[in-house]
Amino acid sequence: MVRSNVKTFKFRVGKNQFILVQIFQRSTATAAGGNALASNAANIRIFKSIKKKR
Repeated sequence: MVRSNVKTFKFRVGKNQFILVQIFQRSTATAAGGNALASNAANIRIFKSIKKKR
């Protein structure tokens, strides 16, 4: 992978809260002979933060 750029947005619709994750990736692969595979896979983990008691 040559470059990766991640943008996250939070927005609400009524009582529902949504998280939008945009991932922009660019990858290149070269081989002298045979096949070359440029993987463009991404692993995302979203953790819910624990609200502190007051």
